[in-house]
Amino acid sequence: MTKEQKDNLFVLVKSLSKSEKRQFKLYVGRLGVNEDSKFLLLFNLLDKMDDYDEQVILKKGIVKKQQLSNLKAHLYKQILVSLRLNPLHQNIRVQIREQLDFATILYHKGLYKQSLKILDKAKTLALNYEEKNIAYEVLELEKIIESQYITRSISNRADELTIQAKELNRQNLLASKLSNLSLQLYGLFLKTGYVKNDEEYKRVTKYFNARLPKYDIKELGFREKLWLYQSYLWYSFLVQDFLSCYKYSRKWVDLFYEQPEMMKLNPVFFLRGNQYLLEALFFIRHHKKFKEALNKLEDITQEKWFPKDDNVQSLTFLYVYSNKFNLHFMEGTFKEGLPLVDEVLTGIKEHRTRIDEHHIMVFYYKIASLYFGIGENRKCIEFLDKIISNKSLSMREDLLCFSRVLNLVAHYEAGLDYNLDALIRSTYKFLIRMEDLYEVQKEMIKFLRVLGDIYPHQIRREFIKLHRKLKTYEDHPYESRAFLYLDVISWLESKIENKSVDLIIREKFKAKNKLF
Repeated sequence: MTKEQKDNLFVLVKSLSKSEKRQFKLYVGRLGVNEDSKFLLLFNLLDKMDDYDEQVILKKGIVKKQQLSNLKAHLYKQILVSLRLNPLHQNIRVQIREQLDFATILYHKGLYKQSLKILDKAKTLALNYEEKNIAYEVLELEKIIESQYITRSISNRADELTIQAKELNRQNLLASKLSNLSLQLYGLFLKTGYVKNDEEYKRVTKYFNARLPKYDIKELGFREKLWLYQSYLWYSFLVQDFLSCYKYSRKWVDLFYEQPEMMKLNPVFFLRGNQYLLEALFFIRHHKKFKEALNKLEDITQEKWFPKDDNVQSLTFLYVYSNKFNLHFMEGTFKEGLPLVDEVLTGIKEHRTRIDEHHIMVFYYKIASLYFGIGENRKCIEFLDKIISNKSLSMREDLLCFSRVLNLVAHYEAGLDYNLDALIRSTYKFLIRMEDLYEVQKEMIKFLRVLGDIYPHQIRREFIKLHRKLKTYEDHPYESRAFLYLDVISWLESKIENKSVDLIIREKFKAKNKLF
């Protein structure tokens, strides 16, 4: 399969909304000489293209091949300038930087007093919105100007600026250390995954404690607390302490509820915090709080004041629908969740350029699990095949592992046993190549290996034996998470008790939440 050519300019043009395209044309057409500009002709051509093709551009005679690179760079810059002028993108951060630019221009013209006046307003705005890096930039320019333009009305101005600079530098340094730690922990998670034994737990804990800077929680602002909670959250995920995950994701989200204006400035952090909160609640199976948090997230993202740019809308779709699936999995209401399938498939098409391939595969796995829960095993296999046959994607091993195991179980359930032996062998070969398997996965491999040799009248006995083994891992600190991907225990109980999987899960849910 040929890989789709990705051209940055083409991707940018295709990402523009109708209003953004209209504004761009008004922007470049503000002078009559621009109406036939080469970069505008190139823009119109790219806008009409379905796929980027350099030969089509050259055949149009807009530009020679040697000049195409420069023309594309110029068009790219003009689009960004136009977007910067768009009210939709005029957030506080952009406004502060704009004021800093204005002050810099005035300074170079020798209009020191006017420059200082703008800088003072910009600095106040930056500090109010916790934009301390920009505030430090503003302060540094203030210091330069003050050294050349002495304001005798404020005798202690030099001391005031020096003290302020030291404090901002200290806070920025702490925020940098915490953000570094958060990023390092995330990188460690991607590299090694969750800890699987006490030795790995000790190593990760030592790694975390050695890099955690000293801090006084009372002195931390919004930004420092955000990075601190994020660091603790990633550590908690790594060591599979999901109660702590809930604790720190809750603190993370509450930061935004305490300062709602920060939702407008940092909507992505707000959404990600909610995603981790919902993930933690799903892991600890706290249905009531999960449903409340999901409903609250959905309500807030639909508010008129909540940012609605492309990236935010794509993340909202990803997080809300992913957790809508999880809600049905918790409740065992698989049939009620079926309408989500068409909504998600439509959403994937709409947001495909902004959702990475891995998350699309996760959606396919959730859809497959939904169909498996109601016994539509052929539909389950159809969506699992999209994951298993995707050779170009480097996905998390746990997703690939459970996709293959569920695929095998679905073939068995669907009665598609004409190639079951070959499927068992290929699944077994794939799993034994994986490193650091969970004990749950190892037991499943042993069971799958002998599945083809079990006589029909012995199968129930084998199900009971496997259920007994796996049940010992259900509350294991390092093994229990495996059951969140594939509820093997409920499936085994459905075979033993001759009930549907969704009925078994629903009965467990009702018993736990005392619903009758």
